[in-house]
Formats: sequence, C-alpha cells, structure tokens
Amino acid sequence: MTIPQLIDTHAHLDDERFHDDLPQVLERAQSQGLSRIITVATTAATSLISIELAEKYPLLLATVGIQPNNVAQAGPGDWDQVVGLANRPLVVGLGETGLDRYWDHTPFPQQEDYFARHLVLSRQTGLPLVIHCREAEADVVRMLKEDFERHGPVRAVMHSFSGDLDTAKACLAMGLYISFAGMLTYKNAQDLRAVAAQIPLDRLLVETDSPYLAPVPMRGKRNEPAFVQHTARCLAEVLAIPFEKLASATTANATRFLASRGR
Repeated sequence: MTIPQLIDTHAHLDDERFHDDLPQVLERAQSQGLSRIITVATTAATSLISIELAEKYPLLLATVGIQPNNVAQAGPGDWDQVVGLANRPLVVGLGETGLDRYWDHTPFPQQEDYFARHLVLSRQTGLPLVIHCREAEADVVRMLKEDFERHGPVRAVMHSFSGDLDTAKACLAMGLYISFAGMLTYKNAQDLRAVAAQIPLDRLLVETDSPYLAPVPMRGKRNEPAFVQHTARCLAEVLAIPFEKLASATTANATRFLASRGR
C-alpha cells in the first residue's frame, strides 16, 4: 500500500533535542511518507547550521533568517551573514521572521525593522517568507499590506497559524499560504478548526514546528516530522475530504510555494 506523500514545511532540526538521533528521526519521517522537510532557522548561526544539515541529509531543505525574539541578540554582522547565505543552493525560504507581542525579548520597533528587512530580501531574491506571528496579527497584516500595496502579491506563509478568520482572509487576499501545526488537533482548538475549514485547499500547508507543539495523540512528547501526519489527518477531517486528497494538495502547495530560482 502506497503511503501518501507529505512535506513538513517547518521544523527546527538544529535543536539540541535532535542531536543524538537525527538520522533515526529522518528515517521515521520517510517511513511515514515525508518527501521533504524544511529545517527553519531562527538566528544567523542556525541559518548556517540549517544549510549544513540540508547538505548532509537529502531529505532536507533550509531557510535562513532571524526570528523576532532573537533580533535583540543579533550581532553587528548577523544580518549581512543571513543575506549572504540566502544565495546558497539548498535555501528555499527566508525566516522565520515576523512579529511577536507575547514575549518581550526584542523591542517592537526593532522587530518591525528586521521584518521589513526580510520583506525586502524576499523581493530581491525571490525566496518566500516564513512568518512567525504571536499576538501581533494586526501588526503583521499592516506591514504585509504596506508591502503588498507597493509591490503586489506577497510570497509568504503564516506558519503555525493560530489567528482568526479575518486575519486569514487578509493574508489570503495578499497571496499568502496558511500553515497549520499540531495545535489544530488540540481539544480546545475548536475555533482554529473552524478557521481551517474556511481556507481554500490550494492555499493550505502542514507543519510540525518540531520539536514543539506535538499533535494529538503524541502531545507531551518531543515533536518530530513523522508526526505531521496527525495534523494532516485532522485537517482532512475538518475539510471533510479523504486524507489522500489532503496530502496530495498540501504537498503540491508546498512544492509550488518553495519553488524559486529554478529549483
């Protein structure tokens, strides 16, 4: 029996929790039908590590960028390093970037500055953006609209989406994809599932955000890419479509979203 292919569009495989068994983690992912995993950076240092992991393991592709909560700790040359790494062959996206009002690790104007830098770099390179948004939906939409009104559709994904339907619609209208992680499966996520039911099939992506946000029935464990199947199955149920159709659609969407510079 053929296992439907899936792409985990967001994992942090540089995390120390994968240091001892990453080859086994990737073997389990492949056994569950994963054809690609995007290992996502949060700092200049993890940008380089993500590329090195992608160079070592054929299943992986990488992003480069500085996450908003890490911006305040960025060194003077870190942004220039990210810009330089963006041209590496296995880099398929920028980020994660975005805005966060939940944590106060980075002053908000500084977060906005770096989000704007990622937006400019995306236009310059053709690479899509991976957007982190926590309790800052209005601010993210505002900055995206400013970019959209100047330059047109925004190549980006709202990663681990947890916002409301109005936010989702605003992002869809600007060309973004919406990605769901394990929180979609949680018992108290009825409102999020109601939002997911309204997203067009051709704009949906799935992810784990490993090692965080393990889905039901793996909640409480270290999350890993193989577990993306549980989020995908939940999303298929929400949309009332066969799992195979959901897997095929999200894989095609991810392939289209990540395609850039001839890759």
